[in-house]
Amino acid sequence: MVNFQKDGKNIFDSIIIVTDRRILDKQIRDTITQFAQVGAIVGHAEKSGDLRKYIEGGKKIIITTVQKFPFVVDDIGSSHRNSSFAIIIDEAHSSQSGRTAAKMNISLSTEGETEEEDSVEDQINRIIESKKMLQNASYFAFTATPKNKTLEIFGDPYMDGQKVKHKAFHSYTMKQAVQEGFILDVLTNYTPVNSYYRLMKKVEDDPEFDTRRAQKKLRKYVEGHKHAIREKAEIMVDHFHEQVIAKNKIGGHARAMVITNGVNRAIEYFFAFRDYLAERKSPYKPIVAFSGEHQYGGQKVSEASLNGFSSSKIEDKIQEDPYRFLICADKFQTGYDEPLLHTMYVDKTLAGIKAVQTLSRLNRAHPKKHDTFVLDFINDTETIRESFEKYYRTTILSEETDPNRLHDLKRDLDNHHVYEQSQVDSLVEKYLTSAPRDQLDPILDQCVAIYLETLDEAGQVDFKGKAKAFVRTYGFLSSILRFSNASWEKLATFLNFLVPKLPAPEEEDLSRGILETIDMESYRAEVQSSVNIALADQDAEVQPPPPTTGGYLVEPQMARLSDIVKNFNDHFGNVEWRDADKIRLVITEEIPAKVAQDKAYQNAIKNSDKQNARIESDKALQRIITGMLTDHTELFKQFQDNPSFRKWLADMVFSSTYTGDRK
Repeated sequence: MVNFQKDGKNIFDSIIIVTDRRILDKQIRDTITQFAQVGAIVGHAEKSGDLRKYIEGGKKIIITTVQKFPFVVDDIGSSHRNSSFAIIIDEAHSSQSGRTAAKMNISLSTEGETEEEDSVEDQINRIIESKKMLQNASYFAFTATPKNKTLEIFGDPYMDGQKVKHKAFHSYTMKQAVQEGFILDVLTNYTPVNSYYRLMKKVEDDPEFDTRRAQKKLRKYVEGHKHAIREKAEIMVDHFHEQVIAKNKIGGHARAMVITNGVNRAIEYFFAFRDYLAERKSPYKPIVAFSGEHQYGGQKVSEASLNGFSSSKIEDKIQEDPYRFLICADKFQTGYDEPLLHTMYVDKTLAGIKAVQTLSRLNRAHPKKHDTFVLDFINDTETIRESFEKYYRTTILSEETDPNRLHDLKRDLDNHHVYEQSQVDSLVEKYLTSAPRDQLDPILDQCVAIYLETLDEAGQVDFKGKAKAFVRTYGFLSSILRFSNASWEKLATFLNFLVPKLPAPEEEDLSRGILETIDMESYRAEVQSSVNIALADQDAEVQPPPPTTGGYLVEPQMARLSDIVKNFNDHFGNVEWRDADKIRLVITEEIPAKVAQDKAYQNAIKNSDKQNARIESDKALQRIITGMLTDHTELFKQFQDNPSFRKWLADMVFSSTYTGDRK
């Protein structure tokens, strides 16, 4: 790790390894210190003062976390500012961003020292400069799932026509790692599980609720119902015994991870697993993993109280019998390295990077590990495929972030007249001269009062959304671009104090109480056929961070309880496709493509209004479905007999094919 120049001197005085998570922090520390020959030159900065001590003491490799970094940088002396550093950032997408990166840069920068007392303007300018890449440090960022911001900060820019794109300095792709046996392909045995359930109304009257919120609550209710949890737990336990243990996976040492949607769900699964394993007279036990203490069943519970041992022992215990199931609520979904993990049971919505990181917990190689298995109760194959394809080959940033969005955001924020420039200047000056907080709050409180008195609900949502967007965008752009704009820096500093004090507009929940009016009549989960999700063998592009225009309010759509329950049952209780994956492709790809090519529909798009175009779209859809009678009888019957399904399909096809409003 330590490189030398031709004259024998080190290129870097110290190498600082920064990671974002305690698990990875421990793994990196343990891996490096295994090498006896480097033990004397490695330091692990765990508390304030360690970093300075190790730098001044000649430690060549220093390991720390980004969470600790802001606390240790204040103790660092000035002597290191003339030193040269390599900053190795693990999982760069989560470790190197915004104000934490700025603080890191300030602590190591060779710039900014002055013998005279600084004015406010001098301090503003130095903060701006400090957020740029340091001249006395080289940055090395490692990530398996590069986000757009990561590529723009660390990637190499190149011209592609008129666009500036960014790509990694070096890539060792997922495809190459799988082919060379360093990791396993976690998509080879991906198995979706379809859930079918019916609800019933248990009150005599027929009140109205907001359908959008009501449908979300009903879905969460049925998936988290004790009966559903128990049935899914039985499927998981039975599968593990019959398909993992019975088939001697990883030489009989295979473990499983259960991904749940929240702490309460994880605890419910823990008890369901424990009870059913006991009923089966299974020798195995579950472990539950979540952070902090939570109320459950009228008392406070924690990992330790449920598992019977401390949280720090979870990683070791799961490697020992009788523990075979690790039931997680967010914990261990990223950065967890356990080669004995063979099977994953997913009961949580996953997409994008989160899907890749979570399922990739299974990909660690082991001498006796030849495959993996995913049983997914929530997500579909297309979502998982799209998530992984961005990172299968080389990932490229399609274009750079446009700094002009800051002009637009600042203009819109100024036009709300929540603050005056004099208030921004005054607060920033007090902050930079270390004034106590009670001198800052009166300025902020005046702005909060204006926000509440002069803006309606939509205005408050818009202002707060754009304020957050300005802070995020400026924090990102100021770290990579060579610009100096004191007004932007001041506004970002001011908004960082103001936004947390702005109360969120109280949007009335018009679906409140719906769960007290219904009950679950039936629930059934059906395991589908396993599929090998094949990924496209080509480089993928990610888009730059999208321009943010602020928040918005969604108008409630009211409907009678009986209609909400019927619609819910129509969508989730009756449609049971024999070949779900094939039907999904027909519905989402084949049918919209055929409707889009219909001549009458194309003519209506070009020469008529949206209403007439919708009429022609529905006619084209009817003709296409009728033509599918022979090959897709099941689909034809659902379209003809299920009004809810027919309306949903017609709406989906029209929204995905109509282009008139986008001309």
